[in-house]
This record gives sequence, structure tokens and C-alpha cells, in this order.
Amino acid sequence: MSATEFYLLREELTKWVGSLNDSSLLNLLNSIKLSRGTATGDWWDYLNDKERKNITLGLKDLEEGNTLTSNEFWKALESHE
Repeated sequence: MSATEFYLLREELTKWVGSLNDSSLLNLLNSIKLSRGTATGDWWDYLNDKERKNITLGLKDLEEGNTLTSNEFWKALESHE
């Protein structure tokens, strides 16, 4: 990624984050920020109960084979349009 592309992407993401109203998504982004900064501990410690539950359910789905490939996902999405 060139320096110009980097700055344009950063500007685009900054605008996007500034427009968010979804507290779950903002909490997730904050968890990512904390995990990359000087925070100590595991990123899991910064998740709320709902986020932990969603991750646990996702892992359960993975273990049980309740997953789709990327191609399957996009085909299913196209059929609903």
C-alpha cells in the first residue's frame, strides 16, 4: 500500500467511524484499539458479555460444521436480492 493509499484509507475509515451509531460495533473497535495499544491483558477481557457470547456461538457453529464458504455465502446473498 502506497503512502497516498494509506492516508486515503485512514481518512475514509475516520469518517466512517465518526458516523457510526452502533454501540456494539464501536465497542468492538475499541477492543481492537485497546489490544493494539498499551493495554495489558487479553483482548477477551475487554469484550462485553454479548460480544463474548457471539464469539462463543460462532466457535460452536464452526465446531459443528455450521459454516459456509465465501462462495456459498455470496451465492446465497445473491439469491435473496
